[in-house]
Amino acid sequence: MLICKQQGMLTSLVGRRALVVSRSGASGSSCFSSSTSEASDGGKLKYWKKNAMGRYQRPIYVAATRQHVGKTSVSLALVSGLQKRFDKVGFVKPVGQQHVTVNSENLHRDIRVDKDVVLVRERFHLDHIDYQHMSPVIIPSGYTKKVVDGEITYQEQLDSICNSVQEVTKVSDVVLCEGTGHCGVGSIVGANNAKIASLLGADVVLVANGGLGVIINKVIPEKYEQTKHYMAKALKQSWGAPLLGCIPDRPYLGCSALADMERLFKTKLLCGDIHRFRHYNVTDMSLVTTSLTRFLENLRLKPTRTLYICHVTRDDIILGFMGEFQRRRKDFEKPFEAALLICGREPKYTITKEVKEMMVGLSDMPVMMVPCTTAEAMAKIHGFTPKLNIDDKARVGKAIEHYEPYIDFDELLRRTSSCNSSFNDPASISLEDLKRL
Repeated sequence: MLICKQQGMLTSLVGRRALVVSRSGASGSSCFSSSTSEASDGGKLKYWKKNAMGRYQRPIYVAATRQHVGKTSVSLALVSGLQKRFDKVGFVKPVGQQHVTVNSENLHRDIRVDKDVVLVRERFHLDHIDYQHMSPVIIPSGYTKKVVDGEITYQEQLDSICNSVQEVTKVSDVVLCEGTGHCGVGSIVGANNAKIASLLGADVVLVANGGLGVIINKVIPEKYEQTKHYMAKALKQSWGAPLLGCIPDRPYLGCSALADMERLFKTKLLCGDIHRFRHYNVTDMSLVTTSLTRFLENLRLKPTRTLYICHVTRDDIILGFMGEFQRRRKDFEKPFEAALLICGREPKYTITKEVKEMMVGLSDMPVMMVPCTTAEAMAKIHGFTPKLNIDDKARVGKAIEHYEPYIDFDELLRRTSSCNSSFNDPASISLEDLKRL
């Protein structure tokens, strides 16, 4: 299979037309022209868009080998690049998990949609599509039980997905679908990525972390050229599949903002709210266990954007942090970008009334009270993967700016509208012949 370590998970993709594997039910040499009947491909043409050359532009389905590999970042870059090449780009998240409430203009009421749908629609102004058709299936808590109990049928879900993609296709020149999690997510409710891609006759772009895949993400910069060369060669020799992108790692995109930590700890900043979207690298996180004197030395010597963590009983550290902030502001020294997380389980530990009163007027000094121990706070931050969201405009913009130049859009579109199997370079040997060598 495509990735040996992921073989069990990815075998479900075998047999469908994709940039990784060939489309289900179609031979590698079939050609879909304007005279192709829907019956010849199971009615999938209603999800495809005929271009000016008389060929069909198939949906592009972004899947991943596992969670947290940059699938949403790749999707954002793809939508950005496609908007430079098409008038109207459609977007669908067939199966979503983390949802938010939005208003549907078509339905004249509030509905739940996947959070990534809101991010993409608002970021790229996809006003030609209503939220009604962008997130057809949401899997909240208790949903799987309803499916197993028969309250929701498999066919209802698939019909909803197919109808949504068809409606988006009608008003778009090209449609991008973002899958959920890894290739097996949704299997229990009969709507995993491989199943949906097959139903739509979509071409699959597989995202992997610095390993094998059509778009390789988070590649160690020092090994970029070597990785790009050998992965492209391996993909071509073994499967006839193209390498569409090789993206070097950029640690900033994985750094948590204070807003992310608010969600992580279910709390709010005590002050410094204007810096909610300031990002901090876990390598610049410091647990304060030293004396006040040593702490103040660290404040002046460590990188200015350091996240300090202390226990609520350390009034000396809290006051020292506030004093250094005021000194820097008064003397117009280099920017004070540090933040302080104060830890302590409530109601046993709380910040004293006197200290809280001293924070009044320090509206641009980021301080957060976290209801857990310092050890628990450190562990949660280290194990946390921040997700892109519509509010963090700076990081979303940086992600698109970083990813887009490394994706080969010409090859992507040539493959997804090719009359030959996506597996095959139309000017080279076919996959079937390659297998016989």
